[in-house]
Amino acid sequence: MSDRLYTVLLYSDDPQVRDRMRLAVGTRPAADLRVEFVDAASYAECIRLFDDYEIHLMVLDGEATPAGGIGIARQVKDDRADAPPTCVVIARAADRWLAAYAEVDATLVHPLDPVTTGATVAELLRRHAGADQAA
Repeated sequence: MSDRLYTVLLYSDDPQVRDRMRLAVGTRPAADLRVEFVDAASYAECIRLFDDYEIHLMVLDGEATPAGGIGIARQVKDDRADAPPTCVVIARAADRWLAAYAEVDATLVHPLDPVTTGATVAELLRRHAGADQAA
């Protein structure tokens, strides 16, 4: 895989949570992957960013208000044929069933572990890139 630049959308109503997500993912979640970030604090901003950028991955705060990341993930998957992979950060591991119902591709649990977060993001980006190449 090349040293391609991927765009990751970070969603949370709390800028500190977005900063923690950004730090946990890092600009190089794996040696062969580089990422840039775009931030959204609302569902409307998420949709605007979809229109303005090629989004390769969404990392969504499941605890955000008024729109939670799980709800946004489901809405995007329902509304867009080109929906990118989604990773929702949840507070309780028990919420994984709800994320599965929303067709989320991966979950992470607060507080974010940088090693687990980087590995999860790298796997999702590689899987998405492989699907793009196969299409």
